[in-house]
Amino acid sequence: MIGRSHVSIELVPRSRESLDADLRVLHARFPAVSMVNVPDLLRFPVRSWEACHLARAYVPRAVPHLRAMDFDLTARFALKDLLAEHGLSEALVVQGDAPQELSHRIYSTRSVELVAAIKAALPGVRVYTAFDPYRASLRAEADSARAKLEAGADGFFTQPFFDLRLMDVCAELLAGCEVYWGVSPVMSRQQRRYWEVKNHAILPASFDPTLEWNRGFARAALGWVRERAASIYFMPIRTDLVTYLEGIL
Repeated sequence: MIGRSHVSIELVPRSRESLDADLRVLHARFPAVSMVNVPDLLRFPVRSWEACHLARAYVPRAVPHLRAMDFDLTARFALKDLLAEHGLSEALVVQGDAPQELSHRIYSTRSVELVAAIKAALPGVRVYTAFDPYRASLRAEADSARAKLEAGADGFFTQPFFDLRLMDVCAELLAGCEVYWGVSPVMSRQQRRYWEVKNHAILPASFDPTLEWNRGFARAALGWVRERAASIYFMPIRTDLVTYLEGIL
C-alpha cells in the first residue's frame, strides 16, 4: 500500500460535525483520495488523533500531526497508548508553533527527538516529518532531512509548493525517500502575502490568485508526482472542498 502513489487531503478539524461533513464529501465524491492528514490546532476542540480516529470510517489511512513541543520525553511516553487507543499506525511529526494560550505547557522537544522516541517505543508505526524548502537554505533543510531519516523517519510531508521547478530541485535532494508533496490554493492577495511573509514561500511570476490558476497548478503537480510514483496532499484552506477538488481529481 505504501509503495505506490497516494492522494491525501489535509482537513482542519474545526468541529466533529464539520469534519464529518468533509469526510462524507470525500468518500462520496472523490474515491481517488485514499487518506487524510490532520493538523493539531489548539484553538479547535478536536485533537488530531481524535479526528483521525473518526476519519478511519471513511478512508483507509489517517495521519495525525503531532507537535513535538507538546511532548515531554523525560516523563512516561503517553503517545504509545494514545496512538494505540485511537487505532493509528502512522503519524506526522512537526515542530509546532508556540501556543497563544499561555496555559498550554510546551517543552524543548525537537521534532528529530520525537521521531526517535516514537520509533524506539513503537517501531511498527510509520513516522513522517516535515520538509520545508523555505525555512532556511535548501542545503540546511537537506541536512535536517538526513538527520530525521537517521532518527528513524519513514518519509516527509513538504510545505506546499507553487512551482514545479522548485519541486524538481527538492526531488533531487529527497531522492529515494517517500514524499508527500504539498499543494495549497492561494485565492487572494491577502493569502499570497501570508504565504510570502509568514512562510517565506516562493511563488512564480506566472502566479495568479484565481481558481483557474490554482487548479491548473494542482493538476500539473498531480501529474508530476504520478510520473515519479510519489504522493501528494492537497491543503484547501479557506476554499470549498468540492469547488477546488472537482477540477483536479
